[in-house]
Amino acid sequence: MQTSLSHKPAAASGWINGFIGVLIFSGSLPATRVAGLELHPLFVTATRATIAALLALCLLLLSKEKQPSPKQLFPLVIVAAGVVLGFPLLSALALQYITSAHSIVFLGMLPLTTAIFGVLRGGERPHPAFWIFSIMGSLLVIGYAVTQGLSASPIGDLLMLLAIILCGLGYAEGAKLSRELGGWQVISWALVLSLPVMVPLMFLRLPASFAAVSPAAWTGLAYVSVFSMFIGFVFWYRGLAQGGIAAVGQLQLLQPFFGLAVAAGLLHEEVSPGMLGITVCVILCVACSRRFAR
Repeated sequence: MQTSLSHKPAAASGWINGFIGVLIFSGSLPATRVAGLELHPLFVTATRATIAALLALCLLLLSKEKQPSPKQLFPLVIVAAGVVLGFPLLSALALQYITSAHSIVFLGMLPLTTAIFGVLRGGERPHPAFWIFSIMGSLLVIGYAVTQGLSASPIGDLLMLLAIILCGLGYAEGAKLSRELGGWQVISWALVLSLPVMVPLMFLRLPASFAAVSPAAWTGLAYVSVFSMFIGFVFWYRGLAQGGIAAVGQLQLLQPFFGLAVAAGLLHEEVSPGMLGITVCVILCVACSRRFAR
């Protein structure tokens, strides 16, 4: 009984932390879209990682965290490859071809990829019914992309699909490692490890004139650097570690809804009835999948 009761507060905290992380991540693609309209995608990717890495390094030094063990270095490299380089770069490239509103719909597939890698890398075993509802939500997203987007920009959709796969891997690997290192420590060390690669890439794609870049583009870059690349992951990895990768990962089904609201409100992008309808249907799947997540 004591174990069951102690598990419930941890699970509840996991959902709260996960929800905060999803709210922060919801502005990532619209902000990346704004920055990418005037800045090279590689510069956006490298700069956001560099700024976040410097913040993480300061926090690690101030808290006097001990360095990861050699056994933990490879998982950290996977995290960096998935969420520091892979998803930011591929999504930024995709946004050269598609709108942020269209790209946000692909996020409905992220819970499924996270859950799959949670099984492969984290050793989780959700109830079979969980997979039914999770796959249903993903099929809705894929079906919408096929009927509405592939004919318009197959390159953009393919880039987003690859970004989602790498992101799911990075989420699951980071959540697993968070049980040993802690949530903010995982993303911090992953960012620091990527710093020697990101700094040269940043200078490689410096804009010809900083004065020619609008304040909106710099604001978008600042958001993805501080919030999307660092603060959001502090809450997200903590939530996944506390509540379970597959379970809390289903909160990502809410991200398209919040993201579409940002895209429509700030960027004045068109949110079609189809986008809204698919998003609502996908959100309904989270309630069902959550019931069978463990």
